[in-house]
Amino acid sequence: MPKLKTRRAAAKRFRRSGSGKIMRRKAFKNHLLEHKSQDKKRKFSKIATVHESDVPNVELMLPYL
Repeated sequence: MPKLKTRRAAAKRFRRSGSGKIMRRKAFKNHLLEHKSQDKKRKFSKIATVHESDVPNVELMLPYL
């Protein structure tokens, strides 16, 4: 059986937590930050878990994660 290739774009965006969940960054923290409140920007800085309906797709992209 040949080895499976990892999708490099997905490998840069997702990590596995200690409990086995797949973690991701939140959106909307890249640019146009002047008009966003400090509270909003602070919430966007936190790490989020990938929704359970998206986990199978991410696991296909990252076979060895």
